[in-house]
Amino acid sequence: MRRFVILLALAGILVVAAAVVFLSWDLDWRWRPTTIARNQTEIAQTLEQSGWVSPHLTGPKLYVLAYRGCQACQQFEQAAFPKLQAAQVDTRVIMVARADRNGQSLSTPAERATVAELWLGRSWKLFQQWSLADPHGWAAPGIAPADGDAARTAVVEAGRTLVASIAPLLRANGVRFDYPLLVWWTKDGHMRACACTAPQSWSHVEKELGA
Repeated sequence: MRRFVILLALAGILVVAAAVVFLSWDLDWRWRPTTIARNQTEIAQTLEQSGWVSPHLTGPKLYVLAYRGCQACQQFEQAAFPKLQAAQVDTRVIMVARADRNGQSLSTPAERATVAELWLGRSWKLFQQWSLADPHGWAAPGIAPADGDAARTAVVEAGRTLVASIAPLLRANGVRFDYPLLVWWTKDGHMRACACTAPQSWSHVEKELGA
């Protein structure tokens, strides 16, 4: 009988321990960013050489890869950008027009035109205007079309190539690709990344960047 009670108590302890571990994973660990230990040079060069736009602040660099109409991207921008920029984090946004899927376009002509203009003109003001507008009603006013323009179409394709090239480099580090994709460096020089689709992950990013 005593042995049975001891076994029952041990089983209860194991159940409680498993519940604690699961809660820790569900509430914290699963949302933590990943340290990039492989392909660092390739990832850094791919991001730096892209058509990013930023407010040109003097603090740490945070690359944000996004597309217009991405709800999580918009929410991250609205919730985290004010705090990050107040801490002088240079939020370097890379907008892309997603590649077609199964013969169906995942972007609009106005979106492709604006992406090309952002990559070429590097205007933070234009990015802000686009972000504040209804993505479905945005008509890219005053912006030259990308469709039918070989040079601007090539710029749109450069964004898609960036996604296709960086995804496997991140996957080799255990980071799945999704939007918004965030990459930054900690104060001690470590490259960090996450596909920060959920608000639970944003506080980790802000903390690591001093916001």
